[in-house]
Amino acid sequence: MTVAAVRMYGELNDFLPADLRQKTIPYAFQGTPAVKDAIEALGVPHVEVELVLLNGESVDFAARLGDGDRLAVYPKFESLDVSGLLRVRREPLRRIAFLLDGHLGKLARFLRLLGLDAAHANECRDEDLVASAAREERIILTRDRELLKRGAVTHGYWVRSTDPIEQAREVVRRFDLARQVQPFTRCLVCGDLLAPVAKETVRERIPPRVAAWRDEYLRCVGCGNLYWEGTHHPRLRATVDRILEETAINGTG
Repeated sequence: MTVAAVRMYGELNDFLPADLRQKTIPYAFQGTPAVKDAIEALGVPHVEVELVLLNGESVDFAARLGDGDRLAVYPKFESLDVSGLLRVRREPLRRIAFLLDGHLGKLARFLRLLGLDAAHANECRDEDLVASAAREERIILTRDRELLKRGAVTHGYWVRSTDPIEQAREVVRRFDLARQVQPFTRCLVCGDLLAPVAKETVRERIPPRVAAWRDEYLRCVGCGNLYWEGTHHPRLRATVDRILEETAINGTG
């Protein structure tokens, strides 16, 4: 049995038991495991990791541990420029788009309300969800840590909070999305984009009391759902403001 010293930094400590947080952890192992295996054995999904230093040198997940090695594991950097170092992510996504597992339906709705691309994999098997995320180049959002440990997952995030409003704030902060928010531009049902539609072409779908005073309408380009500013709009606007005010307080906006 051999031992390496492992230290998790920043929010990666969220995945550790309380007595191991912010400490150097003695990690006992046999053979020469990959650093990815060591990191996930301690409970940290590999997709949460941005940089790994093995004995002070930047390495990828395939690097092997040896007796007496020191492993430093870092999450995404918000203010420190590490562009000159090797990050473990193969390449960034060309766009920010999410795929949420079946337990995050309310979060999906809030992200769509903000105008963010958020697909919801309701009643979907884990292997199908992972395959869809890879095929569509989406970031998996989940409360299931084990899902993010699957080798086929390249981009993902473990949502810490259990409250949907706080979850939305958390995602906006984590991915620095405050400047990309465009409220009321996506369908709350399927997540596709909304486009203006002439009132006359959809008049038969508009309640008479609404048609009498409202002339501007939006239609989902995907499922065809129709939208207009009704009595519920102030409540939805207040929800958007609650999310963005909190992210601004925390330095994102």
